[in-house]
Amino acid sequence: MDHTPARPRGRRRAAIAATAAVCAAASLYAIHPALAATPALSVQYKTSTPASAGEAEPWFKIVNTGSASLALNQVTLRYYFTADTGGSYVFACAWAVVGCGSISGTVGALATPTATADHYLQVSFTGGSVAPGTDSGDIQLRLYRSDWQNVNQANDYSFNGADTNYAVNTNVAAYVNGALAFGAAPAGGAPTTTTTTVVTPSGAALFDDFHYSGSSDPALAAHGWSVRTGSGGPGIADTWSANAISFPSDSTATGGKVMQLEARTDGTAANTTQAEIDTAQRKFEEGTYAARVYFTDAPTSGQNGDHVNETFYTITPDEPLYSELDNEYLPNGGWGAPGPTLYTTTWYSADAMDRVTHNVLSSLKGWHTLVMTVANGTVTYYVDGQVYFTSNGKYYPRDKMTIDFNEWFIDLPFTGQRTWDQKVNWVYFNAGALSPAQVNSAVAGYYAAGTHFTDTVPN
Repeated sequence: MDHTPARPRGRRRAAIAATAAVCAAASLYAIHPALAATPALSVQYKTSTPASAGEAEPWFKIVNTGSASLALNQVTLRYYFTADTGGSYVFACAWAVVGCGSISGTVGALATPTATADHYLQVSFTGGSVAPGTDSGDIQLRLYRSDWQNVNQANDYSFNGADTNYAVNTNVAAYVNGALAFGAAPAGGAPTTTTTTVVTPSGAALFDDFHYSGSSDPALAAHGWSVRTGSGGPGIADTWSANAISFPSDSTATGGKVMQLEARTDGTAANTTQAEIDTAQRKFEEGTYAARVYFTDAPTSGQNGDHVNETFYTITPDEPLYSELDNEYLPNGGWGAPGPTLYTTTWYSADAMDRVTHNVLSSLKGWHTLVMTVANGTVTYYVDGQVYFTSNGKYYPRDKMTIDFNEWFIDLPFTGQRTWDQKVNWVYFNAGALSPAQVNSAVAGYYAAGTHFTDTVPN
């Protein structure tokens, strides 16, 4: 059922205002020379399942015992087990402080099996960092048979049923930049180094991790981006500013850079600025759209309470083939509805306010990987690797779209200066239908190759 409140007309750019009111929307860390030395770490482990259970649930915390910051994209974990007869295995991330969207897992076979291990689960990361003397927080993983038969963990090398609270487990191996840094593999079961093969999906693709100097950087326009300065809505009309888009360094971001969208106001329309950036070419249709986005629940400065909208979306504004896919995060709600909540919405017609939408009341403060696949008549929205919403039938794009981000105020409920900042780490499009894990792998490949931008999508 569509619970999205009715919205005021007039949006995004003048052309959209004319047609409708619509609802908006590892190196993985570049390794600093000062951090080149291998950091020291340990791995804490716990399980909530017994030796015989419907699935294995290895949960981890990566503890930084060194004096330098630990970029998780440098870290690979291996959890060793014996595969049960007739069973293939599936990996899933249930929840993680660093975000499931930044975690991928693959199952491999040992070249030299032992009595307690013939396979391993290899876990890698595309983002996040751990400060000295702290830990990563929970990394809650699942490993289960594809036929959903019980798994037998009694003879698994890395399993310890007694560890129902976090404890150091040296039977889990941790590698930093391919070198063994903690724990031990089963005797004869694996080498002391490991590498992850990153496979970049074929097909036309766009990737950008926003290594620009500012909104006036000629490379930004050359790479197909347009910073909005025009009139119209949504939100407070005619307040779009090029100065609201910047590209600062950020130690929490993969690659160390972000695109920052700023919405600023003192409670009056005259002193309000909003931020929007779009691809200049409307050339994206079926395929996979993804972005790593930092949502915030409070302003960077000033009083909280604004009905602000933090977005990642795609759109073609022209009826009768209007198409729009929205991710809109409302930390304080809006249009009479509560927050924090993420609205995912597929539009059929803005003129008729014809769309389907889904939202859950839950804070998404922090980094999240948002993925939308558009394939075979179905749009699937993912948040951190988990399905959030699907639409099909007439609720499916009918024309090529732009890729867009904006941050804007739904209204101005009080006076006083405040500033809201949304961050985007990277954006990716592939003309094929990819899983979130394939997206993470592709993005890892770009970072590993030192690629900041590529665009092979035909205009």
